[in-house]
Amino acid sequence: MGLPAYQWAPDELHIHEEVLPKPLGWKLPRMIFTNSMSDFFHENISFDFLDRVLDVIKMTPHHTYQILTKRSWRMMRYSERIGGFPSNVWCGVSVESARYKFRIDHLRKVKAKVRFLSIEPLIGPIGKLDLSGLRWIIVGGESGPKYRTLNLDWVREVRDQCIDAGIAFFFKQVGGLTPKSGGRLLDGREWNQYPRAVPVPVVTR
Repeated sequence: MGLPAYQWAPDELHIHEEVLPKPLGWKLPRMIFTNSMSDFFHENISFDFLDRVLDVIKMTPHHTYQILTKRSWRMMRYSERIGGFPSNVWCGVSVESARYKFRIDHLRKVKAKVRFLSIEPLIGPIGKLDLSGLRWIIVGGESGPKYRTLNLDWVREVRDQCIDAGIAFFFKQVGGLTPKSGGRLLDGREWNQYPRAVPVPVVTR
């Protein structure tokens, strides 16, 4: 992204311990998406280090933390280790296609106030989903120079299941060369739903 802190090879893992205290200085509530450039449960990140992250999360209950992973089995194991996540943590897994639906079963075993799916980028039909125990579904198309075109029927399939199950549905983007290329409309409207009875914190900069 042009920042010195991110200039390394794709297979390298760097832990930036200096940023851990930052949330302590943010007085107004924020929605904080952790590890947008990595994975919170990467195999080379020790549970001891995650304990330190969790300490900061517990000290900042006015913030809401979204933790999204593809390593669903490690999230499940860590949840068992700590006896469940604090109430200000939302736990989610990525499910790009039907092939990865097994991650949802792992997520269901995670003790968290909000469990969610990120079906992004959606690169194929997802099929029937078991949405029990989930409160939020995010869907989005792929973006970038080599993006794969999103079939909106795949999105409708997920949206309709959410409506039937009474689960919040958020459509992030159609995708394209840039994230904004295709817009955010699905059947003539934007879908910006959040989990019921869960306030969305004010984000400040």
